[in-house]
Amino acid sequence: MDEQREYRVGELAELAGIPVRTLRYYQERGLLQPPRRAGRTAWYSAAHLARLRLIGDLVARGYRLDGIEELLTAAEKGRGLAEILGFGSVATVDWAHSDPVELTAAELRARFGEQLTPEVLAEAIELGYLRRRGEHYSHPSARLLEATLTLVAVGIPLRAVLAMSWEIEAAFDRMAFSFVHAFRSHVLDRMLDDPTPENLERLIGAVGELRPVARTVADEQFGRAMRRRIRSEITEMTQLIAEAAGTESR
Repeated sequence: MDEQREYRVGELAELAGIPVRTLRYYQERGLLQPPRRAGRTAWYSAAHLARLRLIGDLVARGYRLDGIEELLTAAEKGRGLAEILGFGSVATVDWAHSDPVELTAAELRARFGEQLTPEVLAEAIELGYLRRRGEHYSHPSARLLEATLTLVAVGIPLRAVLAMSWEIEAAFDRMAFSFVHAFRSHVLDRMLDDPTPENLERLIGAVGELRPVARTVADEQFGRAMRRRIRSEITEMTQLIAEAAGTESR
């Protein structure tokens, strides 16, 4: 980028990949410094272009404009934009093992047969397990798809699997809330009292450490819950099996 070059508003907007009206809106909100004026012509610098590209990158990452304003204000006060964005990048990296699968309608039908009714298909889409992409469907996780196929293969109807999924989603949403709330209350709030670049780095490290811990807790807690549930029902289940086997032998 030529640091000495200047741009008219239309040229700057084109280089930044945004409409002129968007550029003017950013300027009205104070996200962009006023241009240098020579008579009736507004001239924008390379710094304006760099700021617009940064804003575009933040928008692409999912930041809202009010959040972008806060980030840019923090950067101007020397709070370390790189560290702030580093925290955002680490925190929002996919926490699931994403290995999406593309399937045609025929391939879905071959896997689930008549159980894949229009109602079940709509419910799977609502849950986020399937996304329609033209003539194809996308499932977010090959492992989760295989788990669903296994549950169906052992005799649990697909509709019942989806009903169970709603319960599981709700349970894990509550668990995620607990983790994030604890992090905000006891880690983030402490950093906000002294938001130095060093403390921001520690915050990023804490998020990285939290990821495997969260997985361990989820796995262990679910295992403990399954053990309690099985123990509470095993006597009844074995009795039912014994009764069925005795009836069959007569």
